[in-house]
Amino acid sequence: MSINLQKGQRISLTKDNPGLKKTMVGLGWDPVKQKSKGLLGGLFGGSQAQVDCDASVFMLDENDKIKSKENIIYFGNLKSKCGSVQHMGDNLTGSGDGDDEQIMVDLSGIPQNIAKLVFVVNIYAAAERKQHFGMIENAFIRLVNVTDNKEMLRFNLTEEYSGKTGLYVAEIYRNNGEWKFIAVGEGDASAGLNEMSKKYQ
Repeated sequence: MSINLQKGQRISLTKDNPGLKKTMVGLGWDPVKQKSKGLLGGLFGGSQAQVDCDASVFMLDENDKIKSKENIIYFGNLKSKCGSVQHMGDNLTGSGDGDDEQIMVDLSGIPQNIAKLVFVVNIYAAAERKQHFGMIENAFIRLVNVTDNKEMLRFNLTEEYSGKTGLYVAEIYRNNGEWKFIAVGEGDASAGLNEMSKKYQ
């Protein structure tokens, strides 16, 4: 049975799921329906803004630092050098039900020098397009056990993120030989992924 987490809540992944190795991290969101203006707007209803959100992963060492660009997994670098983290590709609009982007994580293959995975989402070209997360709704992150394809946990981001162009969504981290998950849900007004990564450099 899937567990619904609240912001700041932590949960042990491997203690409660012995033998857990391969997981799928799914992230999803929907564009907010815009109210159309003018005469025709009343006839044809609202439209959805095309907001291109990108999910990425920062692979951090024990000092919460990114050692190299290879440890940033995103649409331009889909697979970590060790092969333990693989991004399944970019979704340009966020339309449709279910996960918009998926990231495969093999916990058993993560190198010992990596202590934490930080999952972030940012809006591509947010400044140029004058877009922010107030234009997004129903955002979530969920974790699925690949072995039995069952959802283990879900965190719905229900806060108001208007004016924010990046989100630190969640973390998977080592703790006393176990892997744990924390629901973060913090907004960032930085311009893009590069600026967000500077927090860990």
